[in-house]
Amino acid sequence: MSQVTLDDIYTAAERIRGTLVETPCSVSKTLSRITGAEIVLKFENLQFTAAFKERGALVKLLSLDEGQRQNGVVAMSAGNHAQAVAYHASRLGIPATIVMPKYTPLVKVERTRGFGAQVILHGEGFDDTRAFTEQHAATENLLLVHPYDDPHVIAGQGTVALEMLEVFPDLDAIVVPVGGGGLISGVSIGAKGIKPEIEIIGAETSRFPSMYQTLRGEPVLCGTSTMADGIAVKEPGKLAIDIVRQNVDDILLLDEEHIEQAVLHLLEVEKTVVEGAGAVGLAAVLRYPERFRNRQVGLILSGGNIDLLILSSIIQRGLVRSGRLIRLVVEVRDVPGSLGDVTACLGESGASIVDVFHHRAFTSVPLQSVEVEFVLQARGTDHVKQIIESLDEKGYKAEVHDVI
Repeated sequence: MSQVTLDDIYTAAERIRGTLVETPCSVSKTLSRITGAEIVLKFENLQFTAAFKERGALVKLLSLDEGQRQNGVVAMSAGNHAQAVAYHASRLGIPATIVMPKYTPLVKVERTRGFGAQVILHGEGFDDTRAFTEQHAATENLLLVHPYDDPHVIAGQGTVALEMLEVFPDLDAIVVPVGGGGLISGVSIGAKGIKPEIEIIGAETSRFPSMYQTLRGEPVLCGTSTMADGIAVKEPGKLAIDIVRQNVDDILLLDEEHIEQAVLHLLEVEKTVVEGAGAVGLAAVLRYPERFRNRQVGLILSGGNIDLLILSSIIQRGLVRSGRLIRLVVEVRDVPGSLGDVTACLGESGASIVDVFHHRAFTSVPLQSVEVEFVLQARGTDHVKQIIESLDEKGYKAEVHDVI
């Protein structure tokens, strides 16, 4: 199996049928209104291990002969592939070792160990673990289950496209997260095989644009970190490069702020938790709305294993951007009763005070005055303007600080 065909994907679908979750695929009316496109969401974050990676991992494990099963497998992964291999290897009675970068989010490390795999933390990032993993596989006589550069894995990932087009055969485009290229390779083969005119568009973080640069013959220049750690890959798969070059219509790059916005939209609108890598499809539609306007667009929410501290920061920063959490600095006279007058005014305007800080030394206001910094909950930017206007009417100078 050196190349992957539509028949391979149909065979993979039959092998995993009844074992994996056939995740929901539905239209989001609110996101459709926001973006101007009809948005169809594929909730792969609802797999048991919260990511699409179960598909390819299971297909690969089911392809092993008895000797390979007894010897065991090893996988290198930033998290989702690790959990998928660990869970299904345990279920099938196959010993599994997982090599993960040292700074993998704790939630992914602990869940992988919880599925019974031996976890080795090695390397600064996914690509740094590669040489160690390959050496470990050779030394211990383990079969390497590659996260994306394997035809069985690619065929398994392609089953996502079969399920999407079965429910929504009129899809004009599918936007797919791109890291190593396994998912977009399988989806492109499956979708184009069923509907040749469908557009397949990749969504890649601008901090790790390895596929984008490779296809253009440019040097691959990547950053050091991204909230979309699941697609933080410096070297895409060799099989994937050829498939993507042949089947994929475009790759769009997204900055961190666009990915943050998409994670927050999915949490607020769809009440679903999606990790950064899983939100890049929506980020692409939000960033390039004219590219998708008035079209039926499928988005793969590829995973939901986000670190809670990262999610908390995204929520807080989103509240700041939308004017629902603000830092308001007010100049008041340094006399008894002034603070009470200001807080009464804020209460009358409907603001909720979260924190209060006095600044006497670290300020340039006159000596008879102080700066009072309020952290407030508001209802949005229009409400913030009303708060400032109400303070101004009572003679208080106020301004908002640190709007992102």
